[in-house]
Amino acid sequence: MTSEIKQAFAHPEVRSQETAGDEPLDRISVRNHVVEVEIGAFQIERGITQRLCFDIVVEVRPSSGAKTDDVDDILSYDRVTEAISAELAYERLNLLETLAERIAGRILHEPQSVRVFVRIEKLDRGASDLGVEIVRSKAEAATSVPVSDAPSVIVLHVPSIDILRRRLEEILAIQHPVILTVEKPTASEDLLDESVKRRIDLLSLSQEAWRISALHSKLVVVDTWTELDWGLKHGQISLWAPSKVVSDSIDPSIAGVSEALVLSKWLAQELGAERHVVLDPTTPLANI
Repeated sequence: MTSEIKQAFAHPEVRSQETAGDEPLDRISVRNHVVEVEIGAFQIERGITQRLCFDIVVEVRPSSGAKTDDVDDILSYDRVTEAISAELAYERLNLLETLAERIAGRILHEPQSVRVFVRIEKLDRGASDLGVEIVRSKAEAATSVPVSDAPSVIVLHVPSIDILRRRLEEILAIQHPVILTVEKPTASEDLLDESVKRRIDLLSLSQEAWRISALHSKLVVVDTWTELDWGLKHGQISLWAPSKVVSDSIDPSIAGVSEALVLSKWLAQELGAERHVVLDPTTPLANI
């Protein structure tokens, strides 16, 4: 068996050993950590849970933990499993690749970590285990900052496009990261299926964001957490199209919710916004 094949089918620890340098680092590992979760890009995978198996190896800097017997001096196994739980709780994802990337990034923000190997397998999709495996280093994670570390933001809710037209120049002059949230242009049709009605309502909010973006080139539509995060760090005025983020959220507080103002306040809370403001025709924005 060649080294490449051995690495591909063995536990990630083998890959860590095979690719170690002249001075191998210490390693901690979590094996066969099985979690049941909703994930997947296909419609058939929505509304059901499936088992994921996680195998993770973290190469760490030598620590004084063995001498002091103090858990605070080491990278605890709990931090690895907490990284898994935190990313699974953050939002519903379509791809294992995205989940693996986010878990690796979270682990690599731990000060002791140097390199991480993440393997995730779906155990319930067909006759074989399907999965991905990635390797990421501290240097690769340096440019990936958690949302919690992003600059403070003001979420500005726009009740109508007419009010926005009147206040647009003031908004463009705000020297602070801003995310605009919008209202639905009209009420949705009264449908029997509430889940369908909610989906249409969310899509109409996203449509309204795109419509409003035509007012100025500096109003940039964003519909993912990644785009929101990027916009915050680069001083962008973001127009939130909520359909994807809200549909994929597993937060029970917004289950079934499609009211624009409620979602705007929820977004502000999720981002740890400095303020949530409902835009009106007259209140000065100079102090924002």
